Amino acid sequence: MIAEETLVRELKQKETQAKAFEVLINTYKERLYWHIRRIVLDHDDADDVLQNTFIKVFRNIDKFKGDSKLYSWMYRIGTNEALSFLKSKSRKLGVSSDELIERKADNLQADVYFEGDAIQLKLQQAIARLPEKQKLVFNMKYYEEMKYEEIAEILDTSVGGLKASYHLATKKIEAFLKSD
Repeated sequence: MIAEETLVRELKQKETQAKAFEVLINTYKERLYWHIRRIVLDHDDADDVLQNTFIKVFRNIDKFKGDSKLYSWMYRIGTNEALSFLKSKSRKLGVSSDELIERKADNLQADVYFEGDAIQLKLQQAIARLPEKQKLVFNMKYYEEMKYEEIAEILDTSVGGLKASYHLATKKIEAFLKSD
């Protein structure tokens, strides 16, 4: 694994940029894909958003100042791209972003790329019904096992607020899973 500072330096230099970008993609594509996929729920949409994310990273690498970790910066871009994608898609369909996600969650069984059992399906449906911030925090903490400090850096918010959001999210998920 290449050191992050070295990778950033190589990404910013024209002569090493192409190779460094290939390393960047190979290093982060899977983690970013699953982060985005948990937001948009659909494989094809996640692929599109991931591609847009890497394009933005490539175009804006010169603006990366190193105040945060590279992957935190990329996760922020990926998160914003996914949320923008959902807003745009929901506008086209004439529904709210929340309604769009609930529909997608209810149709997950029909998704050939969904590999979960009935419990996973129910969990995804519960997560889909969370408010946006709680959903993001829950996914990053539960699935990606990120520390609150990392999530705070990505979402540009306080650790205390994140802990409260995660607590509320888990309570809502528990209640949803107990219903029916």
